[in-house]
Amino acid sequence: MKGLYQGVQSHLLQENPKALYMPCDCHSLNLTLCDMAKSCKQAITFFGIIQRIYVLFSRSTKRWKILLDNIPKVTKLTLKPLSNTRWESRIKSVQPIRYQTIHVRSALKELEETSTDDPAAVSDAQSLVTALENFETLVGMVIWHDVLFCVNMVRQKLQEKMVCIDATIKHIQGVISYF
Repeated sequence: MKGLYQGVQSHLLQENPKALYMPCDCHSLNLTLCDMAKSCKQAITFFGIIQRIYVLFSRSTKRWKILLDNIPKVTKLTLKPLSNTRWESRIKSVQPIRYQTIHVRSALKELEETSTDDPAAVSDAQSLVTALENFETLVGMVIWHDVLFCVNMVRQKLQEKMVCIDATIKHIQGVISYF
């Protein structure tokens, strides 16, 4: 998009040489999150666990039913896959597990006991139960949820139809001070 010679920026400058290029704040925030998570082994492991839980249950309708049967209908948040391109949307992947950890763990235990015909599913379920019982994973879940929640709030403000520059700066400063 911002290519100086062939991107949208160059086409706009051909039409109006006085046009200014301003990078998208949401995109910059997204790139920052990507780099932050890729630079930390614990974050890579944590998001790998989140994705593995989703993949294990979503591979079959029988497994998905086991998951749904273990989650109370009142607080039902559905598991979602991780997005590689929209990091701020990862809150939708972390949130169901963060607030339903006990229920997801119960579903994994049930899957472990009932999937005797699928050794790979049993092994995956066992390792994911162990991961959900790990203190580092639980702390990571709380921290990442809070970080993603904060970033998601700023993203929503930045993408409103009417954005006031001083309010935007306050939101960005709020995220910076939060970090």
